Amino acid sequence: MTSELAAPAVRAAAEPAATRSVATPALRSAWRSRLLRVASVAAAVGLWQLLTVNNVRAGLRFDTLPTVTEIVAEFGTQLRADQYYLDIAQSLIRIVTGFGLAAVVGVLAGIGLGRSRLLADTFGPLAELVRPIPAIALVPVAILLFPSDESGIVFITFTASLFPVLVSTRHAVRALPTIWEDAVRTLGASRLDVLARVVFPGILPGVFSGLSVGVGVAWICLISAEMISGRLGVGYRTWQAYTIVDYPAVFVGMITIGVLGFATSGLVELAGRRITRWLPREVEA
Repeated sequence: MTSELAAPAVRAAAEPAATRSVATPALRSAWRSRLLRVASVAAAVGLWQLLTVNNVRAGLRFDTLPTVTEIVAEFGTQLRADQYYLDIAQSLIRIVTGFGLAAVVGVLAGIGLGRSRLLADTFGPLAELVRPIPAIALVPVAILLFPSDESGIVFITFTASLFPVLVSTRHAVRALPTIWEDAVRTLGASRLDVLARVVFPGILPGVFSGLSVGVGVAWICLISAEMISGRLGVGYRTWQAYTIVDYPAVFVGMITIGVLGFATSGLVELAGRRITRWLPREVEA
């Protein structure tokens, strides 16, 4: 009798130890992964400094590029200037506006094209004809079509990120198993219930894949549009630094673009993981 009463207590004491034994390798693996990422970036920066300081010419002319210390000094100068933050704010406003509109329109259009034969026949060919055109090639159209450079840049950003979202959403809709819809319709679900309870939750992984790609493409075309027709923004300031042969400032702009793109892509992926946390995940060894 005593042994029977003691058994649950022994199991309860053993469970935390087992949990710790499983969590410890995972924690070590996570820290090892983080350290490896930091080390790879540090190694690249160190190699850059070594090649530029020693004016190495080995097929590539590293002697013409600024050193890491020169770039860091320029970074410090720009961090103390209000113009740097104004340019970042302007670029972020453009990317949020253009990409946000593309996310809404792309998801709705993708669902429509994926579920409606009439919409697919009417608008599908037009979308496929426009999709291969690089968004940056639409700069002349934006200049002629819109009354201001600002709205034209937002249009280019919107167009750049629209099609990755639309195509991913359309493919996700068409890939849904028909048995899911048949099952809820058997239970008396309406068309709206099917969209809300089957289609939309089922396509979320595909939607966020398109959003992740779309935000990266949006940054590429935004920076290009700012270089061509902008008056503010990180892209405009980077191109202006190039025209006056201020190469450390050029690399500050490039690094800023990379950090902003990395941060926004990370936010999209984080939102995707949070919203689709009900999906089964593979446990990393």
